[in-house]
Amino acid sequence: MTAQTAMRRTQLYLAPLEGITGYIYRNALEKYFPGADRYFTPFIAPDQNKLLRTKETRDVLPENNHVPELVPQILTNNAQHFIQTAQVLRDMGYEEINLNLGCPSATVVSRRRGSGLLAFPEDLDRLLGEIFDGIDIKVSVKTRIGSEDADEAAALMEIYRKYPLSELIIHPRTQKQLYRGRADQELFGQLLGSFPFPVCYNGDLLTQTDYETFTEKYPQTEYVMLGRGVIADPGLFHRIRTGETTSRKRLREFHDEILAGYREAFGEDRNAMFRMKEIWIYMFRLFPDCEKYAKKLKKAQSLAQYQCAVDAIFEQEMI
Repeated sequence: MTAQTAMRRTQLYLAPLEGITGYIYRNALEKYFPGADRYFTPFIAPDQNKLLRTKETRDVLPENNHVPELVPQILTNNAQHFIQTAQVLRDMGYEEINLNLGCPSATVVSRRRGSGLLAFPEDLDRLLGEIFDGIDIKVSVKTRIGSEDADEAAALMEIYRKYPLSELIIHPRTQKQLYRGRADQELFGQLLGSFPFPVCYNGDLLTQTDYETFTEKYPQTEYVMLGRGVIADPGLFHRIRTGETTSRKRLREFHDEILAGYREAFGEDRNAMFRMKEIWIYMFRLFPDCEKYAKKLKKAQSLAQYQCAVDAIFEQEMI
């Protein structure tokens, strides 16, 4: 199978990135650079005090989302919190919920959430058992391959095989690796075909070449999740689907729509500007000669200073 054939049959997902891929970003991406089949929300973290906070509710409200399919993601190690939150989301019209077992951040891991739970396979097994005993909605899982070592993967995958997951999204790094080193694509390839449910690949596909190389090597992969590569190059999904290059004009319109959305959502400029700076951490890659203006953008303390730096960056050569 050629990469072109793989491109036609592979489903593309946008990975959730906290602080970036909220509904304002998702809607703009779908409007200006369509190509993703599914979008996943940044994680919802319910606790004993509240299932959904105001910000999380706003992000999942169906009327705020204009994308082909949206899957809410929950971060918890408490089955009842997951079930109760899933019921709220089901009542909003959602048909699938994703359980986050992949987040590697220290604050999450220290509370045995995200990939922190992978170090305790008995607790993980118990959590999944309680969730599937108490839920009537599809549940998918996003996971890493272990806590400390990839040798943990076999036992973890056996746990997942016990349950009727709607999908398993595998980021083939351990929690300890964070985002260092290379994702273990070979291990993912060995796991393909060994599950009774769909499996999605996630990790290190940052460019169209990365994507095409991966799908050529593992043509049986039907589902691929991209994250940082899309934030760095918002046109990536669209280019994979159509072959069209990212237009400078369209990229600027995309940028301006997100900025306007943030200004409206936050009710003031300063928070909107700082949220845009988080996106630029990735998107500077599109403008390799913008270092001088990138520094000005990072130092900007007012919207006028920020806009001036953005204008200068968009005058630079794009890759």
